[in-house]
Amino acid sequence: MIDSSFLAAVSRLIGPSHLLTEERDVRPLCLDWRGRYQGVPMAVAYPGTRDETAELVTLCARHRVPIVPQGGNTSTCGAATPDVSGRQLVVGLKRLDRVIGVDTANNTMTLEAGMTLAQAQEIARQQRRLFPLSLASEGSCQIGGNLSTNAGGLAVLRYGTMRELTLGLEVVLPDGRRMTALEGLRKNTTGLDLKHWFIGAEGQLGLITAATLKLFALPTAHATALVGLPSSQAAIDWLGGLKDAFGDRLTTFELMTRDCLELVERFKTADVPFMAPVSVLLELSDSGDDSTLNERLVAWLGNRDDMVDGVIAMNESQRAALWNLRETMSETQRLQGASIKHDIAVPSSAIPEFLERAGDALRAEFPGCRIMAFGHAGDGNLHYNISATRADAARLFEDEPRVNEIVYDIVYALSGTLAAEHGIGQLKTHWLERYKDPLQLSLMRSLKRQLDPDNLMNPGKWLSD
Repeated sequence: MIDSSFLAAVSRLIGPSHLLTEERDVRPLCLDWRGRYQGVPMAVAYPGTRDETAELVTLCARHRVPIVPQGGNTSTCGAATPDVSGRQLVVGLKRLDRVIGVDTANNTMTLEAGMTLAQAQEIARQQRRLFPLSLASEGSCQIGGNLSTNAGGLAVLRYGTMRELTLGLEVVLPDGRRMTALEGLRKNTTGLDLKHWFIGAEGQLGLITAATLKLFALPTAHATALVGLPSSQAAIDWLGGLKDAFGDRLTTFELMTRDCLELVERFKTADVPFMAPVSVLLELSDSGDDSTLNERLVAWLGNRDDMVDGVIAMNESQRAALWNLRETMSETQRLQGASIKHDIAVPSSAIPEFLERAGDALRAEFPGCRIMAFGHAGDGNLHYNISATRADAARLFEDEPRVNEIVYDIVYALSGTLAAEHGIGQLKTHWLERYKDPLQLSLMRSLKRQLDPDNLMNPGKWLSD
């Protein structure tokens, strides 16, 4: 058992009101977002400063107490959930929410890791700048969690993932040492770029406490349209055409199959202007005014002869309605009931083949199954979710291993990945073992052993041996 002197020392360090030990307080914080994992921690600690965080990690290392870093607890794979041993300390960073600095001339901002994504977006906006990461959970997810999962979202097509948006990090290593590299440099050839070790590592190599992030000019013009197309191949053809015509003004290209829109219409979660085999929400952004950009988009659309239907937003309320149709997709599916979810990516050019092959294979083995496919076709990332594999809906997850095998085999045959933006966590560890190149996985685990020989930083996840 853990010596009570440890918790007493934590309480003295961060203050007793910031150390939660009662089950009624910690239990909700240790249930993952999808409700699949319920942890039982020793306690939940909220350090108030970056110095306190480093001291807390040092204290944990001294007492050999494992740490589970936690941001907004929006992980869909159980990455921020402790095990049931009662020996792990959850370290939440919500109190680390300060602005360290904003440099508009350099187009950077440096923030503590506990700031929510929505707060970070607003700080940029106040400086007439854009921080482009955009996710459905942006009101509650935190910058540290976004970094730990290399978050993507709705604007990767133009701006890239969190990895591309990050110039510097501050990280507390498993032994309590603090690596501070928050310089806002875009060129630096003094050796390896160590920040990339920690982005996407899901808190297993260290605890991110601050980051220097890229800012961009705040767009003043948007042109947004929802178009219906005859097939997913037509959608990918449109993607190429839009890139040719508009370059990096093409910010968003979101694909939704007919099944998705039929479900939205059934539950009345958003307005559905038309039905088509495939619908695409696309958006252009630029400087200048909306009317000029809209005119260019209308002219381009007028030269297409393969559009089933379409609407263009002529004002901000119409634009918001089109975005609501896309953003309500996950919640709408939740209303339908449980599903087997996949966060896969293939090259955008392979999306039509993936949809055809996976759909045929799943329906052959699970006749009548329902498939919801939607997501970021501009960067190849699809949320591919399956429900109703059998008449007895309560037994859905008995089919999960076989459903996953079918989907992932096709994904990897098309040079894809089983985790595009949600990470691995606890949920996909055994699948990573099956599909990841063994040498790459071995190298990553060697780094884990080097930095964290006692396996104290988020143990039990995919980097642990």
